Amino acid sequence: MVQKTFNYKELQNRPERLAPGHRMCAGCGGTIAVRNVLKALHPGDKAVVGNATGCLEVSSYMYPYTAYEDSYIHNAFENAGATLSGVETAYHALKKRGKIKDNYKFITFGGDGGTYDIGMQSLSGAMERGHDLVYVCYDNGAYMNTGIQRSSATPQFADTTTTPSGTQSDGKPQGRKDLAAIMAAHNIPYVAQTTFIGNMKDLYVKSDRAIYTPGPAFLNIMAPCPRGWKYDAPDIIEICKLGVETCYWPLFEVAEGRWLLNYEPKKKLPIEDFLKKQGRFKHLFKPGSEDLIAAFQAEVDRRWEELLTRCNA
Repeated sequence: MVQKTFNYKELQNRPERLAPGHRMCAGCGGTIAVRNVLKALHPGDKAVVGNATGCLEVSSYMYPYTAYEDSYIHNAFENAGATLSGVETAYHALKKRGKIKDNYKFITFGGDGGTYDIGMQSLSGAMERGHDLVYVCYDNGAYMNTGIQRSSATPQFADTTTTPSGTQSDGKPQGRKDLAAIMAAHNIPYVAQTTFIGNMKDLYVKSDRAIYTPGPAFLNIMAPCPRGWKYDAPDIIEICKLGVETCYWPLFEVAEGRWLLNYEPKKKLPIEDFLKKQGRFKHLFKPGSEDLIAAFQAEVDRRWEELLTRCNA
């Protein structure tokens, strides 16, 4: 893969494509994801932005107004992949006829509810058919917009309104779905997992690659939610860093079928460092719950070793 040099000052000075004035919460990962993914668009390129129903949609769009500077389509929970597939196909047909001259890119955003669960069939179809678009999942680990219900992206033992912790429950009993691996199994040109760390280099690089790699691409971005994860808004970047340093959320990409590990911690931190910053896991730190943290750690270790095997194959 060709390594690209980025001028981060120039990137930051690019015009904002997500305008201020939306109603997303302070400390929300969704808007950080959108702003920085869209900054990867090259000057002069235009975009059609799709958006599955969710926190991001209800807070950035109220007909006839939208916070997006580019063309915008609100989709139902289940059909963001299908809608952008149709728009991308129509664009190429019109460009072939000479009716459109501008360069457009096609990017759709969905939360984990609209991606891991309700929109999975539509997403899989778009990837399998080979449409030249990018699907970005801002993964906040639950159905935050409708009341913090569990999704298949919710980690094990998390406290949600449908998997409440208490005397009869330790939180969500199941582990989280590995959606990036599922997308890689579609044999598409580009898949990547990232989050907000450092100067956002990892996010910028992967967004650029996803947008400008011909064919379908998928980005999975850990995007913490202050209400659902129960943290203080200013702590979002620290939480993301801890997710990476504990190997709960590894940074990797799959380019043309080749798995590449982008970062390996010099000293892998214990999962407790990530969990204790979030109120949704506070029940794990009560006396007698040590076996639950050990089980969580064992699952993180298992997935990390599996990833290392894939990347070293």
